[in-house]
Amino acid sequence: MYRMTIVYGMPEDPAHFRDYYYRTHIPLARRMQGLTGWNLTWLDGDDRHLLVAALYAPDKAAMDAILASPEGVAAREDLANFVTGTVDFLAGDEEEVALA
Repeated sequence: MYRMTIVYGMPEDPAHFRDYYYRTHIPLARRMQGLTGWNLTWLDGDDRHLLVAALYAPDKAAMDAILASPEGVAAREDLANFVTGTVDFLAGDEEEVALA
């Protein structure tokens, strides 16, 4: 499984960010075909970061194709419409490790 993690820094207006993210960005991102899943973690008690989003694809080639698609480009370009803090993209193969 390949994972793209997007870490959003604290925006100037967190309430506006969250509203825009749910009303506009998520519907736009849902148009990306080929993702096997995604999840959001809204951070508590961190004054530097607000949100961590994780997108999943079968492998790097699939993720690259998803992000290069017109829908992927539109989602990436939409960041300029609501991100006023930092945004970092981290990607790599996800490995599950057993606890015992």
